[in-house]
Amino acid sequence: METKLIKTGKFIDGKEVLAIELTNTLGTYVKIYNYGAIINKFIVENKHGVKQDIVLGFDDIDQYTSDDYLSNYPYLGAVIGRYANRIKNGRFSIDGKTYQLSQANGGDCLHGGDIGFDKKVWDVLSTIDPSVTLQYISPAGEENFPGNLTVQLTFKLTDDNELILDFKASTDAPTAVNLTHHSYFNLAPKGGSIANHIHRIPASNYLEQDDNYVVTGKLIPVEGTIHDFLGDKAIGQDWNPDEGYDQTYVLDKPYGELTLASETSEADSGLKLSVYTTEPVAHFYTAKYLDVKRGKGGEDYHPYGAFCVETQHQPNAINVPEFTGTVLRPGENYKQTTIYKIEHT
Repeated sequence: METKLIKTGKFIDGKEVLAIELTNTLGTYVKIYNYGAIINKFIVENKHGVKQDIVLGFDDIDQYTSDDYLSNYPYLGAVIGRYANRIKNGRFSIDGKTYQLSQANGGDCLHGGDIGFDKKVWDVLSTIDPSVTLQYISPAGEENFPGNLTVQLTFKLTDDNELILDFKASTDAPTAVNLTHHSYFNLAPKGGSIANHIHRIPASNYLEQDDNYVVTGKLIPVEGTIHDFLGDKAIGQDWNPDEGYDQTYVLDKPYGELTLASETSEADSGLKLSVYTTEPVAHFYTAKYLDVKRGKGGEDYHPYGAFCVETQHQPNAINVPEFTGTVLRPGENYKQTTIYKIEHT
């Protein structure tokens, strides 16, 4: 079990980008950058005894900041904050005061605004084999969110092949917080479409969305729809091949209880990824808009070449009173745990 801290020689806003390498006794290897808290590599042994990287990313840190990549930006492997997913019209109110955020994607705010936590260099607070704790202090007014927000994210790799993500946050003024991680997974040895991956989500309902993917507050039963993943099913079995999936699933569990959010397996590799979370929902995205040139090994990444399971509070919850609260106040502590567990089928 080991943690290594490696200098990249790259500086952003005067802060050095570092690579943190975590290795367990099974030989599983995770590489994380303190830029965007990006999970750059997640290498595991498949059923053939071959080491296989199950996340999308780049071989060179400079590619994460290139103009070409940012022009059609998919948030590869990055943390999302202050607010995951979309806020309707980029606007919300707390205690009678309205805050207007940046607007994109049809007038809504997406993933924290123009420069979210995914584009910040986080401080490395500590490294304890095999884990690392990163911290970012978001100043009041950043992306027009109120309050100074202190966020800590600990990555820990266990000998049970679990990568544990523990989020904590506190604020000095009431603010809106909804954090998640945006890793893109593909369990096939040679990549390609994830249509044949077998997927399960223990969720009896999903959230209605408007034409711009903003949730409205209405729950829709999955029964009888293409969104039913209560049992094992190939991802591509029922989907519209021109749309895939980009939906938020309401997990059949109490909020705060650490239980299964999704389970995905792939026959050729014999790998299974189980996601556990304390969060109330999981947003399932099959990468419709993925279009990345020269990823790892020079491979181009195409639509439906990966899937994301983004555990979080309900998107746009700040504007839907019935949803789990996303207002954090002084003296309160935001906490979230999500686990990526790898096994053989």
